[in-house]
Amino acid sequence: MTVALTRAQVRRVDQLAIDRYGIPGAVLMENAGRNAAEHIRAEFGVTGHAIILCGTGNNGGDGFVIARHLHNVGWQVRLLIAGDLPSLSGDALVHYRIVEAMGLDITIASDAKGQQSFLQKTQAAVVVVDALLGTGFRGDVRERTAELIRTVNASPKRAVVAIDVPSGMDCDTGAGGDATICADLTVTFVAPKVGFAAARASTYVGRVEVADIGVPPELIEQVLRGESEIA
Repeated sequence: MTVALTRAQVRRVDQLAIDRYGIPGAVLMENAGRNAAEHIRAEFGVTGHAIILCGTGNNGGDGFVIARHLHNVGWQVRLLIAGDLPSLSGDALVHYRIVEAMGLDITIASDAKGQQSFLQKTQAAVVVVDALLGTGFRGDVRERTAELIRTVNASPKRAVVAIDVPSGMDCDTGAGGDATICADLTVTFVAPKVGFAAARASTYVGRVEVADIGVPPELIEQVLRGESEIA
């Protein structure tokens, strides 16, 4: 039976994987990004052209891993970091340093002008990977990010792949914010999110595929039964 997780349950799974099993966060992120890249290849071909839009949180870190694995198998990859580089920290910073050392094509733009300039190079053959905002998002998107999302939705492209959750969508309710990515494919981690089943979410998520991050299935089952059993 397919299960779905809430925002709080997803966080609990991640934290217990780190605390109980000793799986480093950077390893969970590596597993997530590598398996997401495999889903992208399975959907769009062994080689292709992708632009990967990365926020400065963990969702952006997933994007860095995806970029590396797509590059390694022959995809043309360009990265946009939509924010200030000093805002990167923790596991996302670890994986940014790897793609930087690899010399991948990276644009850093915290301002709308720089972000829009990057997107002007988007072509119809490009797969756009949305790694801007993750499961922690709720409410309305900041205006410069909202403008970026609107431009992505309106731009020529082959497809949009949302990573974990379409940016701008509340993963618990399925509600979109003032701007929300409209994905053709959502590659989500561990399990679908409860909001994906909402009728209003169908505009945003497209088809949903679940990517493994390497946590034991028993842990997911325990979290679903209630946190009190595993405190």
